[in-house]
Amino acid sequence: MSSRRRDVVVVGGGHNGLVAAAYLAKEGQDVLVCERRDVVGGAAVSERPFGPDFLVTSLSYVVSLLPPDLVTDLQLDRHGYHVYPQGPYFAPRADGSYLRLPEDPVARRKEIAKFSAADAAAYPAYEAHLAGIARVLGPMLDEIPPRLGSRRPGDLARQVMLLRHLRKLDARGTVDVTRLLTGSIADLLDAYFESDAMRGVLSVSGVIGTWAGPRSAGTAYVMLHHHIGDLDGHAGAWGFPRGGMGGVSQALASAARSFGAEVRTGAPVARIRTGPGGQVAGVTLESGEEVDAGIVVTTVHPKLAFLEMIDPGVLPPAFVDDVRRWQTRSGTVKINLALDRLPVFASHPGFDPQVHGGTIVLAESLDDIENAFQEAVSGKPSARPFADVCIPSVFDDSLAPAGKHVMSMFTQWVPCSYADAQDEGELEAYADRVVARMETIAPGFTSSVLHRQVIGPHTMQEEYGLVGGNIFHGELTLGQMFHARPAAGYADLRTPIRGLYQAGSATHGGGGVTGIPGRNVVRQIRADQRVARWQQRVSRRRASLG
Repeated sequence: MSSRRRDVVVVGGGHNGLVAAAYLAKEGQDVLVCERRDVVGGAAVSERPFGPDFLVTSLSYVVSLLPPDLVTDLQLDRHGYHVYPQGPYFAPRADGSYLRLPEDPVARRKEIAKFSAADAAAYPAYEAHLAGIARVLGPMLDEIPPRLGSRRPGDLARQVMLLRHLRKLDARGTVDVTRLLTGSIADLLDAYFESDAMRGVLSVSGVIGTWAGPRSAGTAYVMLHHHIGDLDGHAGAWGFPRGGMGGVSQALASAARSFGAEVRTGAPVARIRTGPGGQVAGVTLESGEEVDAGIVVTTVHPKLAFLEMIDPGVLPPAFVDDVRRWQTRSGTVKINLALDRLPVFASHPGFDPQVHGGTIVLAESLDDIENAFQEAVSGKPSARPFADVCIPSVFDDSLAPAGKHVMSMFTQWVPCSYADAQDEGELEAYADRVVARMETIAPGFTSSVLHRQVIGPHTMQEEYGLVGGNIFHGELTLGQMFHARPAAGYADLRTPIRGLYQAGSATHGGGGVTGIPGRNVVRQIRADQRVARWQQRVSRRRASLG
């Protein structure tokens, strides 16, 4: 069973796939998006697990604002895209104190000084240190990595272009960047801060979504990856999209359709087909339908795309080995709650949009977080999990009935083995401990819970396609970043098969809802099409002369 030929088929209807589809359709290409699930969005999806009254952001829970030019190019505002800026960190503590990190530097200094005058004095230097590194690394996140080590003229030119970023660095800056890329978030924080409160709150960003504790090498970069927007001068770089994270995906899908793309849900792809000469031929759906296309863009996890949807025999052995060895572990558990009222914090009673509408961090100290990780490494769910907690319904009245709320709790860790087989009883007990931790700083919280959803690594893997339960489609370690993401020689969003491209979170720029891989893959497709047209003209000219 075959359908009409398309110019482009996009495998996976996550936000990057929808970005690519929208740009390509806007240029006049005939685009089909095939999404396995019955709803678009991938990990950026809003669902109703508690019935019609509550709309919950299932997994990804905040958006790092999409590049302004992407929002403008795709006219997302016309399709319902709206983001409420997220409030600052609020970290209530079991002893009745709390730490806040407001935007205002005077107020922030007073807050930090409650725990350490030295920490308050050191914070501006810490920010300046990171901002200097972000000015170098930030622009590189938006670019397509060159093929380092290649001797082809085009690749050599791109390698030379990389030097324009490195020219910004002096001898001290080069060392600073090296230490940040290779060091732990603990090492970085130890150089500036002494209080448990500061070191605990700031270390969370270094381990979110990772299979690594704050003392693990490479976690300093994970922190910077999450905050490059903040540190590079873009105020309000994180926020809550209206309609939850699914609101972003729905706006992108609507934009893609408005430009002429077909976005089909409930359409799982079984095979990505290849033809003679190593050229992509199209896809075959699980229904048996075949869709021919000269271009296919995969945004699913590389292990699914290159080990299951494609016969590994048509791929170079070294590429297959890289994909098989791709590290994609996690011990993340997402807990979604429906509440009949807002929590009342013992340390800060009363409603405050800068508290209830910010990021509520349950982390007493860096050692607390490290111990939680080590327990999971030893094969046990953490006895004292930490959590990043958000209540987006403070701003967005589309998520819950008046007076009621939805709460997102992004927590860690359970053993990474839970991705393949999780102990449901232990998982529920783990969630009980997270709720109990909220109860200690907000008495009465447990009785406010109307409904609870616990999504562990196994569900993330089997239902949402996050192999290993890893939200980045691959760990953000030094050996899996930039030119190594996800395979040697293929960080430029191309693959060994001509016409087959990749643009998921496992590619450079992925990790967070930014749309960067989806936009960059379109640039590569355009470049290759220009080359193909030039080659055709040359061939025709030679034929006419012959």
